[in-house]
Amino acid sequence: MTWEDLEKACLSCRACALAENRRNVVIGKGCKTAPILFVGEGPGENEDIQGVPFVGAAGQLLDQALISIGYKPEDYYIGNVVKCRPPQNRTPLEAECNACIGYLRGQFALIRPKIVVCLGSVAANYLIEKDIKITRARGVWREKKGVWFMPTYHPAALLRDESKKFDMWKDIKAAYDKLQELKAQ
Repeated sequence: MTWEDLEKACLSCRACALAENRRNVVIGKGCKTAPILFVGEGPGENEDIQGVPFVGAAGQLLDQALISIGYKPEDYYIGNVVKCRPPQNRTPLEAECNACIGYLRGQFALIRPKIVVCLGSVAANYLIEKDIKITRARGVWREKKGVWFMPTYHPAALLRDESKKFDMWKDIKAAYDKLQELKAQ
């Protein structure tokens, strides 16, 4: 599969009801050969309008963290479990995630990241372990088939509870440090 094949498949997808009301399919953004993949749950209203993930308030918070830590654009790619916006920005349903997870797996296969940071419980549930509790699991590394996975809070959670900002920043810094460690090996 190529990026062109994946994007065509995403754009024509009608596998779940989310396709009915979407403005745009939100596939991802960033370096398509990046060593770090950040994965959220799904696009919000601003993302649906612009067709780009993490461009709203939560995305701006994530961008600030990445810049402050020293990430370069070639260091990361950002995507979501679902590619279409759930109504009223609700959490994607299991059936919606299951309908879309193949596209995320395709992105993963094309990018071949060394590190995956799961932004929130939906991403962590589909990429690390079902029913993972983000408050207990955040910041803990797990290695699967040579790839390092770590869950952290979704940036939108920080907009509701600022006390989580330091923990998320610390986790994103740990991912940056892990990247430097892997580069040195």
